[in-house]
Formats: sequence, structure tokens, C-alpha cells
Amino acid sequence: MSLRGGDPAEIGGYPLEARLGSGGMGTVFLARTSSGRPVAIKLIHQQFAGDDEFRIRFRQEVAAARRVSGAFTAAVVDAAPEAEQPWMATTYIEGRTLAQHIAAEGPLDGAELRRLAIGLAEALRDIHRVGVVHRDLKPSNVVLSPEGPRVIDFGISRAADQQTLTMTGRVIGTPPFMSPEQLRAPRGVGPRSDVFSLGTLLVYSATGRGPFDADSPYMTAYQVVHEEPSLGAVPVALRAVVESCLDKEPERRPSADELLVLLRDLPTDLGGTDANGTGAGCTRDMATQHDFATAATPAPTAPTTAPAVPDTGSEGAPVGGRLRRRWRPVLAAAVAVAAIGGGVAVLKAGGFGGNVGGDRGSSAAEPGVALPDGFEPWRTTVPGGQEDIPDELRCVAHGDALFCGGGGVVATRISVLDGSRAWTVKSPGVPTQGMHMVGATGDTVLGYRFAAQEAPQGPPREVVAIDASSGRELWSAPSGAQSTAVTGRTEDAVVFGSAVVTVDASNSRFEARDAHSGEVTWTTSFPAGRQCAPVPVGPQLMAMCGTDEEVDAVEVYHPTLYTVDPASGALGRPIEVEGPAVPMGVADGGLVLLQGRMDGPILVGYDGVARVDPASRKVTYSRLATTYAGTPGMADGTVYVSTQTGLIAALDPATGRKKWSRQTGVEGASGPVAGADALYFSSATGRVVALSPNDGKTLWSTDPQADGLTGEQGASPRVAVAGRVVIAAAAKNTLFAFDTQNPPKPG
Repeated sequence: MSLRGGDPAEIGGYPLEARLGSGGMGTVFLARTSSGRPVAIKLIHQQFAGDDEFRIRFRQEVAAARRVSGAFTAAVVDAAPEAEQPWMATTYIEGRTLAQHIAAEGPLDGAELRRLAIGLAEALRDIHRVGVVHRDLKPSNVVLSPEGPRVIDFGISRAADQQTLTMTGRVIGTPPFMSPEQLRAPRGVGPRSDVFSLGTLLVYSATGRGPFDADSPYMTAYQVVHEEPSLGAVPVALRAVVESCLDKEPERRPSADELLVLLRDLPTDLGGTDANGTGAGCTRDMATQHDFATAATPAPTAPTTAPAVPDTGSEGAPVGGRLRRRWRPVLAAAVAVAAIGGGVAVLKAGGFGGNVGGDRGSSAAEPGVALPDGFEPWRTTVPGGQEDIPDELRCVAHGDALFCGGGGVVATRISVLDGSRAWTVKSPGVPTQGMHMVGATGDTVLGYRFAAQEAPQGPPREVVAIDASSGRELWSAPSGAQSTAVTGRTEDAVVFGSAVVTVDASNSRFEARDAHSGEVTWTTSFPAGRQCAPVPVGPQLMAMCGTDEEVDAVEVYHPTLYTVDPASGALGRPIEVEGPAVPMGVADGGLVLLQGRMDGPILVGYDGVARVDPASRKVTYSRLATTYAGTPGMADGTVYVSTQTGLIAALDPATGRKKWSRQTGVEGASGPVAGADALYFSSATGRVVALSPNDGKTLWSTDPQADGLTGEQGASPRVAVAGRVVIAAAAKNTLFAFDTQNPPKPG
């Protein structure tokens, strides 16, 4: 397509040759580098260049695409996301999209379908190895080049695309190709969500239809979450592999690497469908011998039906049990909450999470503390046990010491003065997104350890206590994994005074221990038929519980609260709460919860506030004037919601009234953390903004400090405060510190 009148002659010094296409967000041009190499340049439409939301999303796309440079993706050649009219240049990939090809030629089969499946699995492997989750894998984002399929478009959310439900604060993705956990709560989405999307893509490629086709995106979303896929028209040899990808539980799906092994073992021609033809659905009662194949024992192609015997764990176990064990990750993945979407993992300064200093529950040192003698701004990266899986840390400050954990690090001690590390205890397994520190007392640091894949006999996840001075491990205890389903927080353990309260590995009781010695002081079984999470409410501890049925369905619409006697663990009388609800923090001695509003399985946002008085057991409710979507937090008796596009709103928990709102340049921010006369919010890129608590006025903000994605919702606060020093956590276990009275200058 030739250039049109009004098209620029060059962009960023690259002479333009032709128009490749135009969409809702921008126009793509063919250009040449000085060496003659063709590149595709995406230029944001002029009408969107001044829109902060679009500019933020474009920065996200550039950041994600830069991290991926595998043979099956389009590498970024150059970009100018801060230009007056932002643009990005990638290697030019010649070919039709998968959607265009199937529309013109019909479904793929045989060797062509097998090559596509292997190529896409290799692309996912490359993407996941650098810590990126694509989250929008669909036919229009796959280009069929002469060299093989290429995965493109790391924009993740595009507000101009009305078919993708990507409006601010809503689920990011395209419903027919999204995973159940992505529809339920985007903050819990991990690499195996892309594996689910790949499964739907392979069904579409083989049949021309998706496995969950419906007349509306909402009905499609319901089918994705609750119903079995329709796989009758998928070739039998491929069907069992696809079925494993489409398991509702992420931990039961293969990784991209495991998927490659399965796909490469398939026969070249794939064979045909079974006698039932296109109308049949395939459930987990049907499998092929291939499900049990190893590299040493290739699988035959003929299907067999699994025997109807209980799962005994033996070699003769039915397919359901074998699949669960084969692809079960070494950690119990945090279950994303359908009812409450993104949650709050570690809220400081009046919120919930790791209690870092006895009863205070705040990472902020007392205001007015002088800058440490000799302090200079610093930056460091803490290596974790899984070097190839970037993540983030969370930190708490104790005097001149900073304790951090997460991202393959159980805990590390860092000097606030200069960023030097005194000790680091690594976690050998794959970290769970959102799982960071438990907390710290005066002499003990508590974090999470995930088991390595080569240690299948040990507990998948443990709470570990470490001596704050020496870094010596003091004790460890297996930890449960259901609190996220109950509270929306990824913490199954909390520090309460000098004790730590955990959920046992069977998710059946609380266990309280002396944080330093590990001595068990009490245990309390959960109420019959319920699973619970610990929730500190100032000096009071409470339990928040959901029924087994709602927890299993990840839809806790009727939570129950109980007071917990800190000395004995005895539970008080139940307090029923209208759900879904997320515990936020404490105001006037009571527990504050945000109430979520659902549209089918999709969290639209938060539209109400509930306040619980533990003493009187009284619950009061206030409606919000509008529905607020984004990442919630609480500090100094005020609730905050920060949106994906940088808008931050302050809400009165007593009345639900909006105090103020402020548009910032910090996309995907989490927070707040309260310092002296300021609230701090920051993103995975390391952008930090300081706002006035009174009116939200921007006091200062910083530029990005790391190459991170900002798509996670419900992330816990990334900032710790030590007097005048702010320490911010960013992607890839990056930490940086600066003086709040002399923050880094933008630009």
C-alpha cells in the first residue's frame, strides 16, 4: 500500500516506503534502516499522542517488546515512546496473520498445523524466559512468515479496540482466547495463562472455531471459567495435548518447555478426528497414551479411555491424577479471586500485610529523622534463586537496615545508607507472583521459600524465619495456599506482635508461633466447612473465611469474619459480610473492606465500603458514587484506588465520598505508603510519585528506573520509607533509594 498525502516522509530518521496498515491506535509503515534492513514502524495517531492513557499503554508495549528477542517474535529495533508523536520500530515480518489466513484458506491440518503448534510453543518459551506474559495471544497477533509463525503485539491493552474489553480498569485480553484466571483476576495471571490461550489458538487453527464460542463475550467468558471445551473436531493426536493446556487450574497445565516436548512427539500428519466428528466435546475422562509418554517412550496415536478407578497415585492412576502430578508446579500457585479480582498483598501505613515493627504495621520511620550521614542515592539488584525468572521485591525498614523478600529471595538485609547487602537467603523454586515478604520483628525476618523442581518430596511452600543480624535460618513451616481465594491477598501468614500466624499446609487451621524461636503457642482449626485467612485489625486479629464450595470455585461472595483470641486462638462469634470484599485496613478501630462489583465472572471494580466493628460485631455499608477499578490501598484512614492509567482517587471509608482524584504519570501504580507529609505510589518500572495527602497535589515524580511491565493489578506497595530516604522496588529485583527532599530529576 503506497503512502498517502499527509503521511510523513520519515519517522525517527527512517525513510518511509509504504503503508502497511492502520488501526484504532496507530498506523504501521514500512521503512528501511541505513543498512537497508526493512522495519515496521508503528506511529501513534496524532489525536492520541496527548492522551496520557494511550501514552502510558504505548510505553508498556515498548517495554514488553524490548524484553523479547527470540526467533519467533518481532524484535524492537528502535522506539521513542516520549516523542511528541510516539513510535516504535520492529523487525518487519512479511506474511498474513493467522486470522487472515484461516479466513481465506480455512483451518490448518497435518504437518502445517503441527509446525504452527511447535512454533508458537517456542515463541512462548522465549517470551516466558525473559519474564514476560503476553496476555493477548490471539489469531490477529500471530503472523505466518515464510520462516514460521511470529508472535507480535505486546501492547497488552488497546483502548481503541472495542472487541477486547480493554477499557481502563477492566480485564486485559480477548475473551475467547483468555484463561479462566485472566477473566477472574488479572493480577494473578502467569505464564500458564498464555499456555491456555495457546490451547484455544490451536483449536481455532484446527477447526476455524474456538473451544468456547458463544454469541457474546460475556457468555464466552462464562464458558471459559465454568464449562468444558468443545474439542471434537480437533485431531485426536493433538487433542490430549490441547486439553492439558485448557485445564481450568493453571498448575495442571504444562509449561511452554513441557508443551514443546509433547508437541514434538506428535506424528507429522497428526491424524484425524474420532468417529464422533465435530460435535463431540472432550472432557478430562478421555486421554491418549501420549499423556503418559516420556522422551524415552514415544506415544502411540490411538486414543484410549482412562480406567474408572480412584486416583491412587500409582503407575496405574487415571489420567486426571497423572496430569495433575505431571505438570504440577513446585509451589502452590496463588489462586486468583473471581469475586474480588486483584487483591492487596502487603499494605503499609494503616493497611494490611507484613507487620514490620511490632504493632505498628507500617514501613515508614518516624517523620523528621535526619538523612543518614554519608547517604548517597544508590541502586542495586538482588539475585534470586531463579535467575531467569525476573520478579519484584518488597521491603521494610528497621533503623539503618532494610529487609526485602520476593522474586526468588526468601529475605535479604540491605544497608539503607549505601545499598550494600549483609546477607541474602535465596529461594530455589519458581516464585509466585505477588508473594513477597511475610514481615519482620525486631530480631527476625520472615519470608516465603518455594521448593525446587528437583525436590518434589518437600513442601511446595514454606514460611521461613531468619535471624535479622546473621541471616541464619531459625526455623521453617509448611504454608497453605488458599488465602488469596478468601481475601484477595497473596499472604497466608502475618506477623502479629512478636508472633507469626500461618495457615497450615492442609488449609485446615491457623498456627501461631513465636517469630524467633518457632515455638508453637496455639493452633485453631477452621470452622467446619470453611477455609480462612488471618487478618490483623490494629491490636486485634481476625479470621476471614469462605465456605469450601466458594473457595474451590474461587468465588467467595459470602465471607464470614471471626475475632481471634491472640493468647489462645479461640474464635469468636461469626460476623457475616456482604461480599465480595477485600480487607483494606483500619479506621477508627474497625476493619475496612472494599466491596467488588462483578459482571459475570469479570471484576468491574469496587463500588462499596464495609466497616466492621470487632467489639460490637456491627457491620455498616456505604456505596461509592461510582465504580472504581484498579489497585486498592489504604493509609492514615483513607482508601485509595490507583488505575492502570495513573489516575489515583482518595475515598472516605466512613461515607464512601471521594475526597479527591489526581491524574499522574505513574501507570499501574501500587501504594500508598505514607511518609512525612506525602503519600508515595510507584510502578514496576520504578516510577515514583509523591502526592499531598490533603488534596492529591503532585509534589514530585521520577522517571522509570527499570524495564518492567505495568499490567499487574492489585500489586502491593513497592515503596519503603526510612526517615527522609525512599526505597523503591522495581522489576527484576531492582531496588533504588534517594532523598525525598532531593528526588531524581525527570529527564
